[in-house]
Amino acid sequence: MELKGIIFDVDGTLADTEEFHRQAFNKAFTEFDLDWNWSKRDYHDLLAISGGKERFRVCLNKDKDLKARIDDVPKFISDLHQCKSEHYRTMLADGKIRLRPGIERLINEATREGIMLGIATSSSEANFLTLIRQTLDVEPDKLFDAIVTSDIVTDKKPSPVVYQCALAEMGLTADNCIAIEDTTNGNKAAQFAGLQVVITTHAYTTDNDFSGAALVVNHLGEQDNPNTVREGDALGKKLVDLELLRHYVAQQDSNTDVEPFTQPEYASRDA
Repeated sequence: MELKGIIFDVDGTLADTEEFHRQAFNKAFTEFDLDWNWSKRDYHDLLAISGGKERFRVCLNKDKDLKARIDDVPKFISDLHQCKSEHYRTMLADGKIRLRPGIERLINEATREGIMLGIATSSSEANFLTLIRQTLDVEPDKLFDAIVTSDIVTDKKPSPVVYQCALAEMGLTADNCIAIEDTTNGNKAAQFAGLQVVITTHAYTTDNDFSGAALVVNHLGEQDNPNTVREGDALGKKLVDLELLRHYVAQQDSNTDVEPFTQPEYASRDA
């Protein structure tokens, strides 16, 4: 198979944003006079749930006293999430965020060689746009051929829908693309969509299960900042480049061993 497209997750993949998200959640809790405060350990565990609103639902269902005092639960969750997102984007705009090693290099390499680029994220479009404008100083639609966010797809990873939509928008099939991800749910979502996956771990996902991924590394790597391979064959390379991605796509076997997708219980909208 021929490599024609690369589809990136955003949070934790393009940039190490998860700690910014955690701090923004806690700022929102303070603003709403909630006694919630997510420690790094708490947030590590909550990342098993894709999506901020979904995390709120799980925590609210456990905090029965608080839930009983809320007249309109969906509105409460929406308002709390909006507050958190505003804090998060303010933090990004302060210029404290940088792309992870190898991301800009790989994007530039792909652009030079005519490889299409896509985004498949459970984050919002506004968060994504702020991140790209801040780090690459470019309008995202000038760089990416498909941008699929939670504003378009409400089904969260490990649902494959966000990847299926990105593939459709790019006009490509899964056997001509590869996904770059950072979490168990992202890995599953991409594989459920039929994609090969390269995983870049970070502080919150080093202990995740990445079964079936073609490669698991700590980051994509730079010439002066080689990566470390945790799982898979990097062909002796110390960075992830198009040659390596082409190798994985050429080995594509349609992922026939991937179990059918089942929507997780936490994604229920009954809160």
